[in-house]
Amino acid sequence: MNQVFILGVVSFFVDISTEMVYPILPLFLTAALKANVAMLGIIEGFAESIASILKVVSGYLSDRLQKRKFLAILGYGFSWFGKIFFLLATTWQYVFTGRLVDRIGKGVRTAPRDALIADHSPQNKRGFAYGVHRALDSLGAFAGVALLLFFVSTDSFNISDIGQYKKIFAISIIPAFIGWILLFTIKDKPAIQKKQTGINLPLKTLPKRLKMFLAFTFIFALGNSSNQFLLLKIQQETGSSVMMLVAYLIFNCIYAVGSIPCGKISDMMGQKFVLIAGYLVYGIVYWLFAAGGNIAFYMSALGLYGFYMALTDGVEKSLVSQIAPEELKGSMLGLHATLVGLGLLPASIITGFLWQTFGAAVAFGFGGSLGIFAAVGLFFIL
Repeated sequence: MNQVFILGVVSFFVDISTEMVYPILPLFLTAALKANVAMLGIIEGFAESIASILKVVSGYLSDRLQKRKFLAILGYGFSWFGKIFFLLATTWQYVFTGRLVDRIGKGVRTAPRDALIADHSPQNKRGFAYGVHRALDSLGAFAGVALLLFFVSTDSFNISDIGQYKKIFAISIIPAFIGWILLFTIKDKPAIQKKQTGINLPLKTLPKRLKMFLAFTFIFALGNSSNQFLLLKIQQETGSSVMMLVAYLIFNCIYAVGSIPCGKISDMMGQKFVLIAGYLVYGIVYWLFAAGGNIAFYMSALGLYGFYMALTDGVEKSLVSQIAPEELKGSMLGLHATLVGLGLLPASIITGFLWQTFGAAVAFGFGGSLGIFAAVGLFFIL
């Protein structure tokens, strides 16, 4: 479990970096670079989805080569390198390139890292292990947002001033680089020594339970657009970047605090009911955003969204590692991540289009409906 903790610390630093940038990217695009909301959806959709193709490939390679650490190092290296494009940005194309480089890195590292967590944790404690990792990851996100809030609230932040954004982008590179260096202390501990030959994902012979689970998680992903739409909605409704970041801070706090308890509960009660509860909470949150309200309303809704993340993020991975064939563990974690990521392309594009054409209420209502539908589906098939 010591190696799991180190992986969590790596994610802690990398997420400090990510969350110093992520919440203000929609403002950087729409207010500073003058892109529209539909363009935000296209950038987020393509960046997440194209990168996600790499998740199943890297998962397969980690199983075949038994070099999970190398792939994780390669992927995390992209995290700090991609932010250089934000420093150079004068048009939305730079932001798109930076997001693509960053998400390619996530695609390369996600499945090998998750497989490393499974390799270094007992099977009956994997929910707890993933919960520990997600807690440290989201604690880093909390710290990143807190730092961003400090800079925004003390620097007379002007959402149209490109230079102020770039100061934050430059500082954000430092923690990502620290996390990348720490990753070199991780040791490979392959669970299966036998190497495979050729890309072979025998989908027809996979357990029916696993195939149905992957199908409904993909349906859920079709309504799970980028979180940046939630942040943009809060900023537009309240007119305050500071209040937007405070709400996001609450989200990350609840996510961090809830990850380990939710992981433990899933080990005791089974991942099925925890995951279904998470999907239902997601649907409720998106319908709350469709209805709208004051700043206290949005803070409460985003806090509930943090609870959804705690219920689902690590639990999904734990469930996949439990029901996947042992020799395909990394590949199936990669396939799951790929399906979720591929759903983000249509999800973010559809949400951006619906928002631009019919308004935010229709866009969030669409996502909420698919969340509830997927929850009901999982109840009957798992």
